[in-house]
Amino acid sequence: MSLSLPKDPRWFQVGALSLLLAGGTLWLGFEFRWSQSLAVVTTALLVQAIGNRAVGQPFDPRSALITSLSLTLLLRTAAPIWAVLAAVLAIGSKFTIRARGKHLFNPANFALVALMLVTDSVWVSSGQWGSAMIGATLMVALGLLVLNRARYAETALSFLAMFAVLTLLRAGWLGDPLGIAFHQLSNGALLVFTFFMISDPKTAPNRPLGRCCYGALVAGMAFALEVVWFVTAAPVWALALLAPAVPAIDALWQGSRYRWVRPVKAGNQPVKGGTYA
Repeated sequence: MSLSLPKDPRWFQVGALSLLLAGGTLWLGFEFRWSQSLAVVTTALLVQAIGNRAVGQPFDPRSALITSLSLTLLLRTAAPIWAVLAAVLAIGSKFTIRARGKHLFNPANFALVALMLVTDSVWVSSGQWGSAMIGATLMVALGLLVLNRARYAETALSFLAMFAVLTLLRAGWLGDPLGIAFHQLSNGALLVFTFFMISDPKTAPNRPLGRCCYGALVAGMAFALEVVWFVTAAPVWALALLAPAVPAIDALWQGSRYRWVRPVKAGNQPVKGGTYA
């Protein structure tokens, strides 16, 4: 009997993020509250259920699980109420902030930026990941697995390539050892952002060329924010600032919107022109 893998890439994202969370807690000593994480997941699922019901869709927990796990990995706060509010903002933004038939912002990205704008009690974790190469390699491998299932790797890979080139060029300009640049590029928070946030196929441009340009633009802005203005969590801010450009990119390079799962009819032949789950 052969093993049948899930066709929906979101299950791979849920599994990969859960594995990262477990590894960070057990081996890296994350400052982590299970009660807070449970509250974030529960709130995200509840808001997802309300949103699905409001628009006449069946309840689908997968996207809410991905968003809540991303928030648990990246968001840090001493007040649990901010974490719960982040879940509300993240999932709520999918149903309320939309352009050209899809939500404009990555949900977790929107919640992080919105709360960091209004309070100093919320920040994005970065140092807790460390820069151990084995951990970085694991996150890259998990991320590539997810992207391979989603077939939307261009955004993440163009972002990472451009950010790496700019970081290496800066190191060469300053005369820094290459080890410093590689240390910066192996940061866990950067890799989580690359493979589980900017790679979101529902908020990326529709055409491959548009996704490549978009990833490079986000990398350029993130590099400028970090190097010129010393902004912490610069990629998170850059993604939020450039998300409104996606509708313009889609208008310039038109393409079909990403759908998670293609329906099939008898004989396992795709339904031409059919809707997706």
